[in-house]
Amino acid sequence: MKFTTAMTTAVLATGALAAPRPGLAERLEARGVLTRQSIPAHKFDNSGEENTVLLKEGSNGANVQYSKNWAGIVREQPPASGVYTEVSATFTVPDPKATDNSGETQAASAWVGIDGDTYTNAILQTGIDAYISNGQKSYDAWYEWYPNAAENFDLSLKAGDVIVATVQSSSPSEGVAIIENKSTGKSVTKSLSAPASTATLGGQNAEWIVEDFNSGSSMVPFANFGKVTFTGAQAKAAGGEYGVNNAAILEIQQNGKLLADVQVQSDTQFTVTHQ
Repeated sequence: MKFTTAMTTAVLATGALAAPRPGLAERLEARGVLTRQSIPAHKFDNSGEENTVLLKEGSNGANVQYSKNWAGIVREQPPASGVYTEVSATFTVPDPKATDNSGETQAASAWVGIDGDTYTNAILQTGIDAYISNGQKSYDAWYEWYPNAAENFDLSLKAGDVIVATVQSSSPSEGVAIIENKSTGKSVTKSLSAPASTATLGGQNAEWIVEDFNSGSSMVPFANFGKVTFTGAQAKAAGGEYGVNNAAILEIQQNGKLLADVQVQSDTQFTVTHQ
């Protein structure tokens, strides 16, 4: 999924005339402490066997699949007449809390994307990260066309900001990532191209995800993100609009424990809750 060592600065100030202070993520990276990397959904069964999907009946007739790193909803097949060309949703930037007293960096992401679940050649995605370390919090907004590295948007974020995230593809090799901060009235847009002929989009998946991402070969400890509610969750394909009903639900389990639960409220709204 998302590969990057760049982190967006979250501006912190002690007063009206205070100089901007580097964000937590930027400071960590400068010290060589943290790199940022997403990987595709890592699914498993109760025995812990990799690449085996455990299914059970879920909300609104959907199946629940267990993953160690993705929680949310994925439309795993496009309509017979077309491919997914747009995915969007609105959500609130979470206020991360540490799950222990170690002081080490913990984090969580929320994003929307096209492809990357059953189709893994490419992913067009955009979203936000939330970090906490020793009580300090930081946020960034980013875009990516996997397998290229992710890049950061120049967009200020804080907990409670309402975000609209959208990805659009005009062809298998051309797309756009858009994030609007409804709370500040600021928005950012980036046109993207497939980084290689082998990394064109298939339009086979539409997804709305909360992720526990990697730093190098290890997963960053998953922050308690509280809950993230995706509203207006919508995918477009062949002139039609599709919500989340009857799509696949992914919930995060780690070390035999459920860490992120998904509840569907309607065809366009669902909530991911830290357990």
